[in-house]
Amino acid sequence: MVEFRMPSLGADMVEGTLLHWLVHPGDVVHKGDVVAEVDTTKAAIEVECFDDGVMGTILVPEGKTVPVGTPLATIEPASDRAVVAGDTRTAIPDGRNPPSSRPAESARGETVPETDGATEMARHATPLIRRLAQEAGIDLATLHGSGPGGRIVRSDVEHAIAADQRATPRARPIAAQDRARSDEPTKPHERFDTPERLSSPSPPTVVTRASGYARRLALTSGVDLANVSGTGPGGAVRARDVPTAGPVSEPRAEVTESARTQPTDTTRETGVEAPQHDPVAVRKVIAAAMTRSKRTVPHYYLSSTIDMDAALDWLEGANRRAPVNARIVSSALVLCATARAARAVPALNGHWLDDDEFHPASDVHLGVVVSLHGGGIMVPTIPDADTLAPAAMMDALRGVVARARTARLRSSDAVPATITVTNLGELGVDSVFGVIAAPQVAIVGFGAVTARPCAVNGLLGVRPQLTATLSADHRASDGAVGARFLNTVADYLQQPEEL
Repeated sequence: MVEFRMPSLGADMVEGTLLHWLVHPGDVVHKGDVVAEVDTTKAAIEVECFDDGVMGTILVPEGKTVPVGTPLATIEPASDRAVVAGDTRTAIPDGRNPPSSRPAESARGETVPETDGATEMARHATPLIRRLAQEAGIDLATLHGSGPGGRIVRSDVEHAIAADQRATPRARPIAAQDRARSDEPTKPHERFDTPERLSSPSPPTVVTRASGYARRLALTSGVDLANVSGTGPGGAVRARDVPTAGPVSEPRAEVTESARTQPTDTTRETGVEAPQHDPVAVRKVIAAAMTRSKRTVPHYYLSSTIDMDAALDWLEGANRRAPVNARIVSSALVLCATARAARAVPALNGHWLDDDEFHPASDVHLGVVVSLHGGGIMVPTIPDADTLAPAAMMDALRGVVARARTARLRSSDAVPATITVTNLGELGVDSVFGVIAAPQVAIVGFGAVTARPCAVNGLLGVRPQLTATLSADHRASDGAVGARFLNTVADYLQQPEEL
């Protein structure tokens, strides 16, 4: 048995609030499954499981704030749980749950009824996928999985939601499994479903079923969920049912023509923000971090002009061969070049810690400054960014920007960054000098790619140019190191085939 603990989701995090459990005792979980949602001073973060097994005892109920490192639940080895007839929480000796159409025997010798492949895949979907489908009123058994072995993945659910939103509104039948679930008596673990159950007087009051997202929208909008008619399973209220929330926008699935030809600001390029950021709280966090940095970190500043002709030519050729939804914007190339340069110049990739000493990082975890539509910024992380090709970097960038703007970060998005990038190219500024996010020792800034007069082979010409800047900690490095870093970034962007 192992303990699932409150993770550290940032260098400044000392405690967190357990918002929602996405799994129940007895559910099979795998490494990488999202099992809980934790609230920090920055955002609600989906926390992933780091072990395979079966959820055991829930130790911390929803709504409770506990310090980092506190045991939240126990996870038992899957082999310790028997297969119970009719129960979808099937134990797997090797930590996996492969689909099978053959009848299985329970621990009591009973035969589990046969199920078709679709139903089996629905059973083995991750807790996050099951939650998304339940909130949207989607029956997983009706979906065709595009993952390995036909497994249902997040994009399958999102496509089904998008198709449902495009369809003419109509009464949606409740799936048989949802109807059965609504008729089941309350189980012991259901006391964690809603905070209201923790304080319900006797006799119990009626609790409105609603997704966590819908509850936050209702709270910030002043809407009483008891007066909202839900369209989810069993009448559950979904986000789009909250009157002041308006229609739920679909994520942008493709890059526009202008975005493919004009450099895109990494803080604004994709995703939509739900109204769940508290502008005052966000501003206070930014103020405290920036004030501390400027007071304690001796900054030095460098800038360099980079010729982007080769990079844009390469990008145009790559996008011509790629489908629309897989095309890359120049921001992905810029991030790839920065991550590779951080690996090549490790003196700028790491942290200056309390022992007054620089600790270089063995990996490059790239922080990306994201502007929030309601004001303020957030800095999610792209882990192991130096290992990502431009296409993979583009996918990672889309994901972290969308999750940051909807305050739905994952624990992997909160890995402590080792170096940060801020890009204001889309806003048309020529350059930006960032403030270092301590304990990091550097932040890289990029402006817009614009056509500027320059000397080319001894002749005056006009070429696409990009201004790159570096704000670095003078305790950890000097100007010569910073210059080598910017030159390395330029080398990669002028030879994009090496990215």
